[in-house]
Amino acid sequence: MEGISWADLDADEQRAIGILGAGLSIELCDPIALLTLKRRGLIVGSHLTAAAHELRRGVVLDKLAVRDCVT
Repeated sequence: MEGISWADLDADEQRAIGILGAGLSIELCDPIALLTLKRRGLIVGSHLTAAAHELRRGVVLDKLAVRDCVT
């Protein structure tokens, strides 16, 4: 996972991380995106790895920080 940023992921991969991070079913995810994320070490089985949780957390915090600056 070292060196992977949110921008390195395509929209389907980002969506899959969002879905799994929200606790929703893996069946809602694009199968190709899941394979790519598994290969990158961001998913094990049907769960996000710690690295994927940190990546998702960083994106959420960045979005919140930008939103707070705008309002």
